[in-house]
Amino acid sequence: MFGVGLPELAVIAFVAILVFGPDKLPEFARQAGRFARQMRTFAHQARDELREELGPEYADLNLRDLDPRAIVKKHIAEAMNEAMREDDPRPKVVPLGVGETPPYDVDAT
Repeated sequence: MFGVGLPELAVIAFVAILVFGPDKLPEFARQAGRFARQMRTFAHQARDELREELGPEYADLNLRDLDPRAIVKKHIAEAMNEAMREDDPRPKVVPLGVGETPPYDVDAT
């Protein structure tokens, strides 16, 4: 989830028991659970409100679609697919055969 594994979770629980004591720990756990549920409810309400404001064409909107990294990856993939189309007017790159030397331009070097 957040890069927290079992050993880290055990250390956090041990420190929590030392700091709060075993008698107050269940109440803090309940408060943390309520807080997590409330945050999830706020996130769902925000998502639903955004979908409602954008209109019916965005009814299947996923908030992960708004991640800038995902948007850039999507556009790069589309551009690469477009460049690989058959009707591309650019010359195709043909791999060299076995034993064939690459072209060499004396004037360019």
